[in-house]
Amino acid sequence: MVPLDLDTEKILKRLEDYISYNTQSDEENDQVYPSTPGQMVLARHLKEELEQLGLQEVSLDENGYVMATLPANGAEGSVVGFISHMDTSPDAPGGPIHSRVVHDYDGKDICLNKEKNIVLSTKDFPEILKYKGQDIIVTDGTTLLGADDKAGVTAIVSAMEYLLHHPDLKHGKIRIAFTPDEETGRSPLRFDVKKFHADFAYTIDGGELGGLEYENFNAANPEIIIHGRSVHTGDAKGKMVNAISIASQWQSLLPEGEKPECTEGREGFFHVYKISGSVEECTLSMLVRDHDRAKFEKKKQYLQHMADFLNEKYGEGTVEVKPHDVYFNMLDIIRDGHMDIVELARKAMKQAGVTPVELPIRGGTDGAQLSFKGLPCPNIFTGGANFHSRFEYLPIPSLVKACETVIEIACHGWEIR
Repeated sequence: MVPLDLDTEKILKRLEDYISYNTQSDEENDQVYPSTPGQMVLARHLKEELEQLGLQEVSLDENGYVMATLPANGAEGSVVGFISHMDTSPDAPGGPIHSRVVHDYDGKDICLNKEKNIVLSTKDFPEILKYKGQDIIVTDGTTLLGADDKAGVTAIVSAMEYLLHHPDLKHGKIRIAFTPDEETGRSPLRFDVKKFHADFAYTIDGGELGGLEYENFNAANPEIIIHGRSVHTGDAKGKMVNAISIASQWQSLLPEGEKPECTEGREGFFHVYKISGSVEECTLSMLVRDHDRAKFEKKKQYLQHMADFLNEKYGEGTVEVKPHDVYFNMLDIIRDGHMDIVELARKAMKQAGVTPVELPIRGGTDGAQLSFKGLPCPNIFTGGANFHSRFEYLPIPSLVKACETVIEIACHGWEIR
């Protein structure tokens, strides 16, 4: 394929437009889709933009899912899909976002906010040194940037626009989708795979340049409920059962070396990330993660053994484990007859001048759940770094390469049988 001549300034302007919408999702609001009104505002904007660009079958449903089609222009075969999410993380302030572009980055610390003395330090974030000499978009240090995943949305829309304007690039039918509430883990729940009608897809939701991911954690988010007994402290001896004290014992019983701060690569972990309650009752919210399914199941069993031990010590029913599986490792689906779509992504990246970096995700993507719903769906880089943080940044050339990768896949995806 001939070298692509993408308009970098136009791509950057599109990204700045998207990040101007505050689309933070709300983990606590699981009764409404999308969980926050700002997501629907952006969804309507995207629907209008896609229609104006000339895409077909543009739709927006009541849950905030945007879908559209770029029809085939001479190549017939498999239908490839591209998916990104519109919401941003609630882990850092989400707006209003004040971004700026650091031109020709000089390799030094970046002062994000002089007034508040907020600095993106190369000591704290040495990875940024890889992008010396490039233009980098950053925040003013008071909010996240929203490149996760507005950069993915930008790459997909820009790629579709490019293909519309370059009919000489032959491609099969392309389906795209933009989803709400990925950051809450609920995005795939109401994603209509049948309506999307793609043979396979890619989430454009990865991190730094070259990321190609098709292996993720198996994930469970169990809730541990500890039932105590409250008695006046002046008459508590032999009567009080302090749920908070038992909660501290629960934490101490977890394997010391199997916590997030001690693990990397394919090492799984246990993690208590929230605790609330009183003497009478205490609730612990947990994460259980492992890439290996057998080890994952053993970890869940270990929690029940802990509960059994404490129930024997304090009385039956003191500790209750409420299991909750969230997603599983997409590798189990991908390696069962779908490695050709991974190879397609590898070749597309190389054609775009990008070296693939294939590492297991220490987390999950929409693609993991979608793969188990019948839509094999690896994950591809957007170029951003320090997601969910005030120190989030995005090298603009990396975003352009993400766009080129989408175009390359689009032009060869129809060949997959």
